[in-house]
Amino acid sequence: MLPNIRVVLVNTSHPGNIGGAARAMKNMGLSRLVLVDPQDFPSHDASARASGADDVLAGAQVVATLEDALVGCTLVVGTSARDRRIPWPMLDPRECGAKAVEQAAEGAEVALVFGREYAGLTNEELQRCHYHVHIPSNPDFSSLNLAAAVQVLAYEVRMAWLAAEGQALKVEKVEVASVRSAELATMDEMELFYQHLESTLVDIGFLDPTKPKHLMPRLRRLYGRSSVSRSEISILRGILTETQKTARGDAHKRKDQ
Repeated sequence: MLPNIRVVLVNTSHPGNIGGAARAMKNMGLSRLVLVDPQDFPSHDASARASGADDVLAGAQVVATLEDALVGCTLVVGTSARDRRIPWPMLDPRECGAKAVEQAAEGAEVALVFGREYAGLTNEELQRCHYHVHIPSNPDFSSLNLAAAVQVLAYEVRMAWLAAEGQALKVEKVEVASVRSAELATMDEMELFYQHLESTLVDIGFLDPTKPKHLMPRLRRLYGRSSVSRSEISILRGILTETQKTARGDAHKRKDQ
């Protein structure tokens, strides 16, 4: 199940942190590293800090955007150290490890997303996550090194994996769970749905694009915690398509009159 869990680093500025993260991953049995627009990679500093985890660095996937990094994922957890204006479903590291392993065991693709060293993840990036995870460090000295944050979550993943490995799961249960996970909508499918939803809300006059307020982030939060399946996404997008047709038809009728 561990190969189903990817670690995503967004816009990392220091290559040494990439190497440190790779070492932390390999220590805990994780191997899939995705780098979103790193400022310096590949790098000798990354290899030096990896301390033997060069295979993780060699297999790292480099992509341009977070959306590219999340293709195929049905569970995305983003690290957050700040309070946000819109509350999001929160996990602590232990809950994060348990949920990641639970989903991975069912065949799901899971992403643990870490932000920039100096600013973390933006609000927009965090809105692409199903959950946020907060590491409860000392409030008087709360800033964690990027590799240290990866180490904390990777450790919790490993502990949850060890616990799961020690349980005798029935074959029937695993097969049913695998089918259910395979049907969950991926993040790229959800992004297309959100774009479709936004354009439909604009078409029917429910969303003013000049004054969007927090409507779309709230809707992302709503659907993000619902574990929407692919068949449900097809239904929802079908409804949106018919809604747009009706809205455009009504507009043409008013224009003709």
